[in-house]
Amino acid sequence: MAQLAIDKDFLREFARLERQVQDRVTEVFARFENAHHAGIHLERINNAHDTRFRSIRITHSLRGIVLAPESGDTYVLLKVLPHDKAYDWAKGRTASVNATTGRIEIRDTVAIDASLPELSRMAETAPTRLFAAVDDGDLIQLGIDQQTLGFARALTDPVQLEAAKSFLPSTQWDVLYGLAAGLSPDEVWMELSEAIVAEPVDTDDLVAAVKRSPDRIVLVDGPDELMAIFAHPFALWRIYLHPAQRSVVRKRYRGPARVSGGPGTGKTVVALHRAHFLAEQGEGRILVTTFTSALTDSLKAGIKLLTPFPEVANRIEVLNVDQLAHRIFRDAHGSPSILQRAEEKIIWQHILENLGLDFSESFLADEWRQVVLAQRVSSAREYLAAKRDGRGRQLGPRQKAQVWQALLEFTETLRTEGHWTHETVRAEATRLLENRNDKPYRHIVVDEAQDLSAEGWRLLREATPGDRDDIFIAGDTHQRIYNNRVTLKDVGINIRGRSSKLRINYRTTAEILAWSLGLMRGERIDDMEDGLDSIAGCRSDVHGLPPEPQGFATLDAELDHLRAKIRTWLGSGVQPGEIGVAARAKWLLTMAQQSLSSASIPTGMLAEGRAADEAVSLGTMHLMKGLEYRCLAVIGVGDRQIPARNAVTPIEEDETTHRQDLQRELCLLFVACTRAREQLSVTWHGARSRFLANMD
Repeated sequence: MAQLAIDKDFLREFARLERQVQDRVTEVFARFENAHHAGIHLERINNAHDTRFRSIRITHSLRGIVLAPESGDTYVLLKVLPHDKAYDWAKGRTASVNATTGRIEIRDTVAIDASLPELSRMAETAPTRLFAAVDDGDLIQLGIDQQTLGFARALTDPVQLEAAKSFLPSTQWDVLYGLAAGLSPDEVWMELSEAIVAEPVDTDDLVAAVKRSPDRIVLVDGPDELMAIFAHPFALWRIYLHPAQRSVVRKRYRGPARVSGGPGTGKTVVALHRAHFLAEQGEGRILVTTFTSALTDSLKAGIKLLTPFPEVANRIEVLNVDQLAHRIFRDAHGSPSILQRAEEKIIWQHILENLGLDFSESFLADEWRQVVLAQRVSSAREYLAAKRDGRGRQLGPRQKAQVWQALLEFTETLRTEGHWTHETVRAEATRLLENRNDKPYRHIVVDEAQDLSAEGWRLLREATPGDRDDIFIAGDTHQRIYNNRVTLKDVGINIRGRSSKLRINYRTTAEILAWSLGLMRGERIDDMEDGLDSIAGCRSDVHGLPPEPQGFATLDAELDHLRAKIRTWLGSGVQPGEIGVAARAKWLLTMAQQSLSSASIPTGMLAEGRAADEAVSLGTMHLMKGLEYRCLAVIGVGDRQIPARNAVTPIEEDETTHRQDLQRELCLLFVACTRAREQLSVTWHGARSRFLANMD
């Protein structure tokens, strides 16, 4: 029976095809897979560079291009295009096997041959060639074949290499790009190390190459799996690793380890694969965790896609930190009575009135969370000695004594009235685990680590024994959108010497990424290790349209533009479910939904991060975290909406906290804008946000 494999580039293209075309592709290849002799469906392509390319009829006007091996039954679906374009695409390209990685490669042979004469002519007068300092032997060892080697020797400028990305074999282009960027051959070899095949490679064996190519080829096992792949092509794409990420996933660490990187660099993908890798080792239970329930749902979906085998999947549990804390708490004490924020505010107000103190309730609440709970302070002496880094308002000994009295009364009120907060539940769960020798998990994988609180980190530290591969952390402090700032070593987690950074953005076009990075220009962002983080060097190799920032005089005019923009996207073939609308405030989203509904545009409000099917999704910037859209409109980026006034501490109350609040609001806008894959619209009415001032 024939086995079908699908090139992942086609999966991305499949999601953009019209629905009736998608249905026809699914129907054709479901029959293809069940055929006793797949060759009866395929036609040879005259004058093709690669005689192994075949065409298959999809509709009267569409053809699929399939790579058919000379022996064996594994066929790779590469493209579906209009008839003439499909044949032109096939006639210009060839498939090959990389001699170093053993993986399949597709190149545009015609484009390489056509560009070489002009490059050679330019090279004759150039003072030096781009790879003059690299020996042929080093290039060949790194997987550069003879055609690409001849092309590389004619290059004189990195710009020429950038232009060649679309037609050179992708792995070979990555090798050349690394060398052009200043890496040594040994450093490039280390980047490739996870993909390198130890034994000699048979470069004529396409079937073996397909099986070695999980970074770009999806092997389909039966019609049911084929249907699932075609039903969720983008979801499937997001769980596959680039070879540069694979080494981070499969490395064994002598303690906690971290991977960081800018938006879209695949940190969550790496975290999911790390959990799967550890589960395959069978060494114990694994917890995959994060801060919010919305992101937990997304992680569960990723684990389900990645881990189809029950014996592996059953070793992995996905819970957010509060779910874990409440489970441990309930086992010992039953369900807690959780104090609501409105009730908490009233308690602080009563304490301030009774003690006659000149502090705000928000200042005391932050002091309780960020100093007392974060440092596990339990006495006046400990409070007097506690670090208050990041707490801008300086307190003398007399003021500290007054504040401690207020904090003590709040803690006593909780105790006497039987109330708990999520923070105190985490702290109690941590205390319970400290007294247990049987830790619930052998490994813990943390996603969006920048948003966890100190007591959340201490809980995770106690939920697994301190041993190799115990905690794996993925996050980016440039995307911190909650009021938690933690230095890992202060909560018992040492990652020194076990950190790596991802730099290639796989989600967003270079134009959207560059614009979004401009928002963060000049910001000093901590790295959770007493230093500063940087996303310099984060890049995307995919190009598209630049973002479209635009202001309007009134809200009505801004909403009219939103309607017109979404109509344009829909008219260009973008599906409603591939479009998102983000805003800082819920009221603005309600207005936007009413405006779009009046134009008969289907819409759905995000609830806990779950996108509406077959509808344009509207959500707050917080709920956009972890999601992505082909086209995204960020609305209401005016100075009255962003930063949100009720989210920023007045500067006269606490200058440091004021700066941190502003930075958190900026990070929130940055997160929202980087949810866009291909097109980004940013609008406002009235004066624009101060965060856009440096974008001119």
